[in-house]
Order: sequence, then structure tokens, then C-alpha cells
Amino acid sequence: MPTDVCIRHLLTILDQAYNRASWHGPNLRGSIRGVTPGLAARRPALRRHNIWEIVVHAAYWKYVVTRRLTSAPRGSFPLKGSNWFRRDGGTAAEWRDDLALLEREHAALRAAVAHLPPRALDRRAGGKATLFDLVAGVAAHDIYHAGQIQLLKRLV
Repeated sequence: MPTDVCIRHLLTILDQAYNRASWHGPNLRGSIRGVTPGLAARRPALRRHNIWEIVVHAAYWKYVVTRRLTSAPRGSFPLKGSNWFRRDGGTAAEWRDDLALLEREHAALRAAVAHLPPRALDRRAGGKATLFDLVAGVAAHDIYHAGQIQLLKRLV
């Protein structure tokens, strides 16, 4: 399959996992639609992640994949730390800021995938993973966390 067709398919997969209609049910954006800051901050149990932390975690991994696709230097994520970022609550404005961060990181990821040169999908991204593996994996990551959020909304 030509690379440009593969890239178009990957963009479709990314979008269906994040914010476009898909057969599997709610995507990541759909799972957080209507979630209030209070609900986003509730923990299902001690030492368990809340919805808010999952949102920022998803933004971080979109950033990581974008960075690997573009060979950008580390350390440019807008928040200090990596992977999981503690969120114990906050204002509606802070919740909107973190939702906007997720949106920006998705847009940056999409742009990086759309601009991949021919045959780049087979290139190794460190270890055994190819760039294709990273993009498909971050889409699966969104779907996984969308399901997790759906469960958390019912538990808390």
C-alpha cells in the first residue's frame, strides 16, 4: 500500500480514537465531554488516577510520539515531569487549560503524521518499534483510556 494511503489511514485511526465518530463507542474526547472539574478530580480509590490525570497523561504521550516522529528535543512539554501529572482538583479554568493542552497535542501529532516523508513509517523509533507502531499505539492508548474514563465516570 502506498505510504500516502497508509498515512491517510493512520490519520483516520488517530481521529477515530480521539474525536471522530467510530464503531467502537466513545473516543477519548467523547468520554470527557461534559465532565466537570469536580468529577474529573475524583479518585476511585486511594493512589488511583482520576480522569483529570488521565487527560494530561494522554496529552503527554501524544507529545512523546510527536517528538519521536519529528526528532524534536526532549523537555518541551509544557508541564514539568513526565507520564503522570498529579491533579487533585482545580478550577474550571484549569480544567479547560488541560483539555486545551490535550487538543493542542493531538493537533501537533496529527500534523507530524501528515508530514511524514515517504517510507518513514518503517523507520525504527528506537528499539523494535517503527514509526507506524508508535502512531497506531498512541491511537490504541486513547481508546484504552476512553474506556477507563467511561468506567471511572460510573464508579465515582
